[in-house]
Amino acid sequence: MNILLIGSGGREHALAWKIAQSPLLTKLFIAPGNGGTGKLGEHVVLDVEDHAAVVSFCQLMAIDLVIIGPEAPLVAGLADDLQKSGIKVFGPSAAAAQLEGSKQYTKALCDRKNIPTAAYGHFTNATDARAYIEAQGAPIVIKADGLAAGKGVTVAMNLEDSLTAIDECFDGAFGDAGAEVVVEEFLSGEEASMFFLCDGTTALPFGTAQDHKRVGDGDTGPNTGGMGAYSPAPVLTNALQDRVMQDIVMPTLKGMAEAGTPFSGVLYAGLMIDDDRPKLIEYNVRFGDPECQVLMMRLESDLVPILLASAEGDLSDQAAEWSNDFALTVVMATDGYPGPYEKGSVIKGLDGISDKMIQTFHAGTEVQNGATHAIGGRVLCVTSKGKTAGEAQRNAYATVNQIDWPDGFWRTDIGHRAVEREA
Repeated sequence: MNILLIGSGGREHALAWKIAQSPLLTKLFIAPGNGGTGKLGEHVVLDVEDHAAVVSFCQLMAIDLVIIGPEAPLVAGLADDLQKSGIKVFGPSAAAAQLEGSKQYTKALCDRKNIPTAAYGHFTNATDARAYIEAQGAPIVIKADGLAAGKGVTVAMNLEDSLTAIDECFDGAFGDAGAEVVVEEFLSGEEASMFFLCDGTTALPFGTAQDHKRVGDGDTGPNTGGMGAYSPAPVLTNALQDRVMQDIVMPTLKGMAEAGTPFSGVLYAGLMIDDDRPKLIEYNVRFGDPECQVLMMRLESDLVPILLASAEGDLSDQAAEWSNDFALTVVMATDGYPGPYEKGSVIKGLDGISDKMIQTFHAGTEVQNGATHAIGGRVLCVTSKGKTAGEAQRNAYATVNQIDWPDGFWRTDIGHRAVEREA
């Protein structure tokens, strides 16, 4: 099979690494890829906003399957245009991708299908939003309604911060994504994620994970796109996973089908667990980043036939086999992230540190004259397996310490909840 993978992040490097292991693969094209993916496939220059150009490339290169990594092309309808041209694609339609593209869309679905989630208000102006917050009090959660690259959420512990977050949204801090705002009840408990591959009517459970959104140790500082993750998520027991499937995921698929927008692709459920009761925080419609990295490390099945079955609309004969090992990834980021940062610093010490238990997935990197340069905020994802959470954590940080990058930083406590559980 000829496969086109779209994206440039750590998630896409992990997907490319797993796809490259498939005996079904003939050739892998990656658009645009990053400094780590060139050894796994051929980089191609494609403007993914030009859907006609992507279709033409797929026809020219006889692409059998397109895998869309990021959310923005999905919300923009790239999957629709590929499918109209007879090209198989893993990922939802633009209408179905509104599960991530609009917080209000998902909340309305939860209302219709009685899916447990936080109480909320939806607003199109700052005056009404501020009045709602003043009536509800803090802590409270403010979310830009649209896509904000994982940075449009503020968990405000006091009234002042919540009102500031409202003003930032409506003053354009997140562009069009903040033109509408959802204000949610603050949920207490432990956050975790569960993934499902869907074909429009059925869902195949596809692993659990927990990530670390805050930039600093001890879960402090502003939210980021993710500073690390681990899998599996110990808090999601088998019984809880069954409840998530029954109370959250299947009603979602049913509601989407009833609306004429069946969901196909990855359904990534962000959950809050409190007193053994799961509530939906939000949906994403693609693999998480950095959650994808730990899932791919643990997945023992061939990924390609599963993704193809989802694209063809029939997952009934598919199963996913998982390693019993624990996987953990530490994100190495450029100094200043998630605020302004400098680009172009050189990273050394990457050669010879990957093996079957350790992989360094690239995100914001490019190779210039044989040297690896940091060109993004989140730059490397050092990912390790271990028999325990503690072993995976030790292995990952031992590898981090081998990398020579004075302009980078990372959290030193990724996986602390899982390690504490073991202790």
